[in-house]
Amino acid sequence: MLTLLTYPSAFGLFSASPFCVKTAYMLQLAGLHWRRSDMVDPRQMPHSKLPVLRTPERLVPDSDQIRDWLEAQGAEFDRGLSDVQKGQSRALIRMAEEHLYFQIVMDRWANDEVWPVLRDTFFYEIPRIVRRPISNSVRKSVLKGLRSQGIGRFSEAERMARVERDLEAISAYLWQAPYLLGDHPTSADLSVGPMLAAMRATPADTRLTRRIKQDTLLNSYVDRMEQAIPLP
Repeated sequence: MLTLLTYPSAFGLFSASPFCVKTAYMLQLAGLHWRRSDMVDPRQMPHSKLPVLRTPERLVPDSDQIRDWLEAQGAEFDRGLSDVQKGQSRALIRMAEEHLYFQIVMDRWANDEVWPVLRDTFFYEIPRIVRRPISNSVRKSVLKGLRSQGIGRFSEAERMARVERDLEAISAYLWQAPYLLGDHPTSADLSVGPMLAAMRATPADTRLTRRIKQDTLLNSYVDRMEQAIPLP
């Protein structure tokens, strides 16, 4: 049986990581037998991050590489799409994973209202007596990385303006069909859906969570994805 090495459930989601949710969606759509195995410290994993798929032959890291492996086994996530639609799908995936994702990280790790919840959720295995200094050190490293990536250099208003253009682009697709590229979920939905769900689930009343919750189109899309592909 396949085993998905994933971050634990959090904030009412299959996992706090949208990449782990994406991979679980792919496994469900592929129709393969699999189980989850939760981890909180991925430093011994390839690339030192999750998700990782344990197959009978090897560990497959990274959601993109896991997709390649699943497709090599016969999975087809973009059945019925034209070449142009497949190109649009790729662009939507990159927008979600290389831009929206970092907005989520910033909204969680840089927000002093969210941080205590994150600390106790992500670092619960660390003894309480040393949890605060260790978690604060990790937080400092994450925020430094966000500044190097670029998103940490913008004000909240600037970040929200950038997010808004992405959400408008996603909404333009969803006005045409129940899913981004048609009547059933395809690979673009498997990336975009979990990102929007993660934005909505952040455990505080932030501008980003309100933006999703108050948008009927996006909010219903997230619900529709969760209903279309139930996760264990």
